[in-house]
Order: sequence, then C-alpha cells, then structure tokens
Amino acid sequence: MIQVDSKEISEKVKRMEFVYTPIGVIHSEHTEHENTPIQGIFNPSVGTVELFPEYEHGLLDIERFSHLILLYHFDRATGKNLTQKPFLDGEKERGIFAIRHFNRPNPIGLSIVDLLGVDRNILRIGAVDILDGTPLLDIKPYVRQFDHRGDVKSGWVDDQHMDDIAQWNATPKKLRERGRTTI
Repeated sequence: MIQVDSKEISEKVKRMEFVYTPIGVIHSEHTEHENTPIQGIFNPSVGTVELFPEYEHGLLDIERFSHLILLYHFDRATGKNLTQKPFLDGEKERGIFAIRHFNRPNPIGLSIVDLLGVDRNILRIGAVDILDGTPLLDIKPYVRQFDHRGDVKSGWVDDQHMDDIAQWNATPKKLRERGRTTI
C-alpha cells in the first residue's frame, strides 16, 4: 500500500480552482427546464453542436462514431444543493451525487447523444436533453468497449417503473401530469 499524507493532499486539492473555456455551444429546441427531457434516451429531439472554428480540427475522424459524450456547463442551474428531489421520484430527497439534477456544487452536465452528421464545425445530434445555448466544455467519443458495463446496479432508479417512460416525452412537466413526480 502506498503511504501518502492524505490530509495534506486533500487540503491542497480543496484550495484548487479551475477555469474552463467553452469550446462551443449546444443548440436544441429546448428552452425551459420544465419542458426539457430528463434524459435524451426518452426523447428523439435533434439539435446541433456548434464547435468554435478554432477547435474544428479536433473533430478529425469523429464521423465514424455513432454516439458522443458531451460535457457541458449547466449555465442555468438555479442553486447548488447537496440534496434534491429527483424528477423520477419527487417524493424523497436524495443526495445530489445519487441523481443527475442540474443544481450541483459544480454544475457540470453529461449527456450521451447520437451523432447524426458532421458538417465542418457543426455536429448534428439526436437524443438531446440539453437547453438551447448551453456552453460546451468537451466532446468524447462513446466507445462501446470502454463505456458499456454489464451487471449494473442503478440504486434507487432500479425501483422506478421505467418501462412506460420510454414511450412518451419524459420532461418534468409530463412526469407531473402523469403523477410520476410532485416536483
């Protein structure tokens, strides 16, 4: 076992600050949290990623991938919470790290989207669950051999009845209308 002064390292890391510069903008039909899908897999909506021209060369060979992982800044988060009622279960607060809500200590979002096409610095994407105008931090290819896991346990989400959600547009508003959440 490696011996390290964990407290010293923790204190050093705790004092760190990071500054990221957006590499592009995500465009979608979604303009309000209330009507944005809670997960892209539940909605066939399409959008685009406008990569700033100075980053276009970084897209070399990306068209060979079917899916991308987008990392972005939740620029319209409404708070920084450690607990939150999730959209799929509005009855009980859960730890923010056990849900995917946007009100996080560091408002970083992650979405897996379908790559539908590439035209220079514009990516056409599907399964979009991101607000229009969201700042893009990074793009990573989804690689089945690296990213897929078997025998996955999904915590409290496994207790939710997900079978019917995939059949309709699962937004916070639609979840409330169907009695699936109170928030």
